[in-house]
Amino acid sequence: MTDAIGVILFIGVIAYAVFGGADFGAGFWDLTAGGAERGSAPRSLIDRSIGPVWEANHTWLIYCLVVLWTGFPPAFAAITTTLYIPLGLAALGIVLRGSGFAFRKVTLRTAQQRLTGVIFAISSVLTPFCFGGIAGAVASGRVPSAGGGAPLSSWLNPTGVLGGVLAVVVCAYLAAVFLSSAATHPYPDEALHLYFRRRALAAGIAVGIVCLAGVFVLHVDAPRLFHQLSTRGLALLIVSAAAGLAALATLRARRARRARLPRSLASLAVATVIAGWGVAQYPYLLGTHLSLTQAAAPASTLWVLVAVACTAAVLIAPSLAALYVLHERDRLTSSA
Repeated sequence: MTDAIGVILFIGVIAYAVFGGADFGAGFWDLTAGGAERGSAPRSLIDRSIGPVWEANHTWLIYCLVVLWTGFPPAFAAITTTLYIPLGLAALGIVLRGSGFAFRKVTLRTAQQRLTGVIFAISSVLTPFCFGGIAGAVASGRVPSAGGGAPLSSWLNPTGVLGGVLAVVVCAYLAAVFLSSAATHPYPDEALHLYFRRRALAAGIAVGIVCLAGVFVLHVDAPRLFHQLSTRGLALLIVSAAAGLAALATLRARRARRARLPRSLASLAVATVIAGWGVAQYPYLLGTHLSLTQAAAPASTLWVLVAVACTAAVLIAPSLAALYVLHERDRLTSSA
């Protein structure tokens, strides 16, 4: 039962990384789009692409928090009392990002639009960096079981910074792949497609460079995690690398530019690398000192949580799927 709850938790983590990651990455490209005139077309596509779904993507974050604090309360307490700074910054970033995105659409003055746009874009980079730092702190064992760990060094360390940088570039990669596809349907724009395709290729190369650098970082700073990733999680990492390279290859093939294949491959690449982290971490939730069994809530609570998760799968997952399909088919009015 405990392992089942762990799987349920990681399903939410993967879903938020893919859907929320593409959402945050769009903010990165908004930040780097250039001035008002030069960046007008990319920002318009970004607004149209994420407008109807950006709030729904945070459902997965709420799902993860609920499963963590209900299923593994000691781990939740340890994480929140140690990593309250990056958690607070991430929460602030989500709020500021949503506010900036919403107000940019309704403000009339250029100065106000620029300000809200900058807030939206910077928050879109800050939030995934903080989440990546949190993942690095948890994976490298810097969160004590009793909580109350070092508020800065627990996540501002080589593995934490690696996690933050990797989260930002992965989000940028996902978003560029998704946006390159969005530029072909329902309103084809060859120039925008090429614009985001080039950025997807560049972001994919950046992800590869960061991952290669990460090998050396983890070998020195988190040896157990490095060992587990290179043994138990190796197969999933190979699948991730292959899917990522295949996504870049299909993006370069002009005949595939209208296909959904690059998006699916990019999503698979992200999902499998996170699954690899989960496999490498097992059976521990925090480094090597708090296992799933030690952190688990009473069996009766876990059974209720399983029932709730199954109910959510029946009710909420189809609703989100319908939202994404309707958005894909341009049946929704884009709004903040």
